[in-house]
Amino acid sequence: MKKISNWIANHSILLVTIFLILLIPSIYGYLNTDINYDILSYLPSDIETIKGQNILSKDFGIGGFSFVFTNELRNDKILNLEEKIKEIDGVEKVLSIASISDVGIPISMFPDEVLERITQDGETILFVAFRTGMSDEITLQGIEKLRSLTKDNAVSGMSAMILDTRKLSESEMTLYIIFAVLFCFVVLLFATDSYIIPFFLLANIGISILLNMGSNLLLGEISYITKSITAVLQLGVTMDFSIFLYHKYEEARSNCKNKQKAMEKAILETFQSVIGSSLTTIAGFLALCGMNLTLGKDIGLVMAKGVLCGLFCVFTLFPALLLVFDNLILKTKHKKLLPNMTRMKEFICSHYKIIILVFCVLAIPAVIGNSKVEVYYKLDNSLPEDLPSRISNSVLSQKFHIVSPQIVLLDKDLSIQKLNELTEKLKEIPGIDMVLTSSSITSLGIPLDLLPEEIVDIIQNDCYQLVLLNSTYEVASSSLNSQIDEINLLLKSYDSSAILAGEGALTKDLVEIADHDFLVVNYLSIGIIFVLMLVVLKSFSLPFLLIVVILLAIFLNMAVAYFSQTTLPFIASIVVGTIQLGATIDYAILISTTYLEERKKEKDKFLAMNHTLDKTVSSILVSASCFFAATVGVFIVSKIDMIASICNLLSRGAIISMVVVIFLLPSLLLLFDTIILKTTYKKKEGI
Repeated sequence: MKKISNWIANHSILLVTIFLILLIPSIYGYLNTDINYDILSYLPSDIETIKGQNILSKDFGIGGFSFVFTNELRNDKILNLEEKIKEIDGVEKVLSIASISDVGIPISMFPDEVLERITQDGETILFVAFRTGMSDEITLQGIEKLRSLTKDNAVSGMSAMILDTRKLSESEMTLYIIFAVLFCFVVLLFATDSYIIPFFLLANIGISILLNMGSNLLLGEISYITKSITAVLQLGVTMDFSIFLYHKYEEARSNCKNKQKAMEKAILETFQSVIGSSLTTIAGFLALCGMNLTLGKDIGLVMAKGVLCGLFCVFTLFPALLLVFDNLILKTKHKKLLPNMTRMKEFICSHYKIIILVFCVLAIPAVIGNSKVEVYYKLDNSLPEDLPSRISNSVLSQKFHIVSPQIVLLDKDLSIQKLNELTEKLKEIPGIDMVLTSSSITSLGIPLDLLPEEIVDIIQNDCYQLVLLNSTYEVASSSLNSQIDEINLLLKSYDSSAILAGEGALTKDLVEIADHDFLVVNYLSIGIIFVLMLVVLKSFSLPFLLIVVILLAIFLNMAVAYFSQTTLPFIASIVVGTIQLGATIDYAILISTTYLEERKKEKDKFLAMNHTLDKTVSSILVSASCFFAATVGVFIVSKIDMIASICNLLSRGAIISMVVVIFLLPSLLLLFDTIILKTTYKKKEGI
């Protein structure tokens, strides 16, 4: 490492030039990485509902579908609209009341339960099926063209919601960065002693973010959630590494004969100090890869890669910037603006037992609130109510009573007798108000041969026959999830290979998988970080204390959501705890390692703790403030609750972790000082 640091310190201009060149492929990769806006697409590919969706797409040409409203009532006008819709790229089928009556079948022959879902109050529904998937680019472009052919808010369905999510996310992305940079800039002005250094700190992190985001091209695609939060998280999590290097460089300048030697020393000392804490941060993000919902892998890999990119730039680009612009930095020096922490440090050392008691009391509501915080799984609840897709979905539900349409895939050879029995039993299930099968149509005296080819193709093919259901229960509700269990039990009794598909069934799988992932990710992240801390701290007792401290901070954070009666999007409840654990355990490691070092020098534990707090509190305050500043801006700006909630929890979590670590951890170290010394490897030299 000494040879590398020497080379870095003596090739600053070359390094700056290399990074400027690397920006070209990074920007290209950033602009050309595909973004996925469909959360349901991250469900495991081997579950039954996803297999059902694939069959619908491949065998029936129903990859995605939408209901389109029109106030045209004349058949010729509706048929004319159908023809225009069929010309849209990706559209496979278009069906309407006009399609049926055009072949000579009286509309009056159809049951009321079907007719009331086709036309209501002067409006008619057209069913539009896309051969491509719900979130495929062809489908989304098709939705845009559908909207241009019809009135505003006239296209419903998942694809319309995904399109609105994309538009809103893209419109907000620039604001996320602007607010994060502005807020962090203010923090850095207080945290550093130069007016110009915040620009170099932000430039360094900005380039590392571009390197990370540009390299996502190698992954093929990332989710819009990942894209939205990665930059601000990387900014908040890795900024303290850069500040630490800058402070080490400033200290070394007074003891070294030239700036190159000072930088070489600063790089070595910083590397030794941050490598352990950065490993725990990376481990926290990688724990998300343990989720069955592959969105966790998406976020985890990109963020772990982001920390690595941040470290790489901290030890290469940032030293080069400091050396190249050293004179400018010296000319723009100012007094540090951070407040004096003397009274707070004295209070902690003098009242550590009372502090522990206070946090023990706070732990009770924290544990209760954390266990009872409510989450939602209905994806469109994350979007503003005035978006076109939410308005049209509301119309579909309230006016046409199409709330949760489901599709059943049955064996083509299932007998008519069994199909009729199944149909009657499905109708008896509470909440099911429509069941449409091929036998439902033929029983009305309408031969399938008279129906338009588009309808016949939807009802059956060589392998499967479809049953169309409509539930009056909302997607992601406990009522619908229980109903789906009842439907599946009934279906399997008639056809063991039957598959229930549709948004409701997919969302139910999402609920079950997310609940499982919540436990897996929490235990996995705690386990991995615990093992890493055993290695880094070389202590048996300290990892327990540190994990307890950060877990209390996480519980307090989630309890605030519970007691403020905030319902969180499901993904926030899964990923936030792991991210908060991985990102803020650094604060606890810094205090612990510094205390052990000071304890070797001082026999009095209180004096050692006083020195520890002198050396660490300012760094933790700056790090937490940067984390808060980077994420709170996104919370303020974003209208997408999936993004806003995550950033709200993370910004609040940074402050809570800071307070808990600064007050509770030193108190615990003082209380368990004897045990810690006896269970810690004595020859340990820093991290």
